[in-house]
Amino acid sequence: METTNFKRIKHGFFPEIINRERRISSPQTFSRHFSSSQVIVEKIDLYGKLNGHEGCVNTVEFNFNGDILVSGSDDKHVMLWNWATKTKTLCYASGHLDNIFQARIMPLTDDKRIITSSADGQSDLDTSVLGTKPEKCFWSELCADGPNVFFSLDLIEWCAFKVRLGEILENGQVKTRRLGKHQGRVHSLAVEPGSPHIFFSCGEDGLVQHYDLRCGSASKLFHCFSFKETNSPPLNIRLNAIIIDPRNPNYFAIGGSDEYARVYDIRRYRSDGSNVSDEPVNLFCPRHLLHSNHVHITGLAYSKASELLVSYNDELIYLFQKNMGLGPSPLSLESETQLSNEEPQVYAGHRNSRTVKGVSFFGPKDEYVMSGSDCGHIFIWRKKDAKLVRVMVGDRRIVNHLEPHPCMPFLATCGFDKDVKLWAPMAGDAPALPKNLKKITESNRQNREDQSPATLAPDVIMHVVRLQRRQMFGYVERRYSKSDLESDEEDGDEDYISGLANDITFSEEYPGELTAVNNGVSSGNYVCIQNEYLQSYKASQKLKLSALIGFVTLSYKDHLSIKIYS
Repeated sequence: METTNFKRIKHGFFPEIINRERRISSPQTFSRHFSSSQVIVEKIDLYGKLNGHEGCVNTVEFNFNGDILVSGSDDKHVMLWNWATKTKTLCYASGHLDNIFQARIMPLTDDKRIITSSADGQSDLDTSVLGTKPEKCFWSELCADGPNVFFSLDLIEWCAFKVRLGEILENGQVKTRRLGKHQGRVHSLAVEPGSPHIFFSCGEDGLVQHYDLRCGSASKLFHCFSFKETNSPPLNIRLNAIIIDPRNPNYFAIGGSDEYARVYDIRRYRSDGSNVSDEPVNLFCPRHLLHSNHVHITGLAYSKASELLVSYNDELIYLFQKNMGLGPSPLSLESETQLSNEEPQVYAGHRNSRTVKGVSFFGPKDEYVMSGSDCGHIFIWRKKDAKLVRVMVGDRRIVNHLEPHPCMPFLATCGFDKDVKLWAPMAGDAPALPKNLKKITESNRQNREDQSPATLAPDVIMHVVRLQRRQMFGYVERRYSKSDLESDEEDGDEDYISGLANDITFSEEYPGELTAVNNGVSSGNYVCIQNEYLQSYKASQKLKLSALIGFVTLSYKDHLSIKIYS
């Protein structure tokens, strides 16, 4: 009997098996439907762990074929794994001096070329140890089961670069060399799909660079700056993510310390780096976050249909269609009527606050969206309606990165734990959603809202600061005279937050966050100024910094976003 006489059975996964047996569905169609079935996704559970790193694992990625997994860690080592057998095939010292943030296997290189980026820099090197004549050669001792690596570079220059290439030689040794440098941490690398030579990097210095391994050097494309309506100079945007559109590799998107996901066209930039202007072709941002100063982007992902997925710090995840762009500049939006009537799909329930988290699609046609969370869970949503279909514990503390397998319903994750976790559909009776899901999502929502900065009027701010200041004076030995205090009360234009210089520090992770450390005092609140860029206030004369005889003081004349910490 001919297969054309059968009517195709629809709905559910079991009919797909029947259709395959009747030869109505091709093996490729069956495999695709199998991998994207919600029944399969709901059965995903822990398959195994890859142990070997001695620090937090920050990055994992599958090779082009999906049989090899690469990982990078705070221990500054890169490891290759046969994930099916859960065995380590190679371990080598990356040459970085600090945490590895990204490791990527270049496609079509027989898995012999691996690019890495990290947080290292020349400032991390104690030159006093080297003497007056730094060595020209350096041998790095690897882990017990790995070969030695020879670096034929000036050690000082070697320590200043943050993007490196590791080449696996025929004899099994690994040679690493520098490719480019940034003036800040390099969180993200993006490899051109199907290219063994081309990739991009972006860093906290706001610089985007283009690499061609055939040339052996980096081309500086541009520095990313903020959009300013006033005459004040634009601010540098600290970049956390860069991604290439797989449907059209001429386009790439970047995201960082403001609310806009920027899309660029590489064809507008010359290979010699002579065109360094920051000229995006499109911007994406949820309507309610426009002109915000308290959010930033930590992760980006492109779907096979050029949909752009954007994950915000202490906000939510948004899915943008191509027609939802704002144009090349938000300054051209004169009114709300110029904004697209369509709203992006929103994915909620998780929390993204403490680290730079990625976001990913899952499924053969990107039918699902997944993200890690500060609560240590993995969240998987159905893309079309943002329904949560799977939530599972992925780390004792925080899940940072999730990497889907290129062709199977399988994924790898990493976080604060020192291992790589593997996930696959497993037989079992574990529920797809935990019984305490409502408690988990509500806790994440509440923590997110509690940490959201509140914008207060100047008189309220000054009242809080006066109370705070009086309380803090009780912790210091120096006493002001009565005339000093009265003069402060009469100061209506400015007020100050004062504290011991050793008690107030800037966070390296978020340089705009001023944190006052309790330093053993059991009572009292501390006022902290929260913003992505402290210099944004300095540039607009809203905030002034000064050091006064062992004290750090802040003064302000306008609305500020502040937090009260107990």
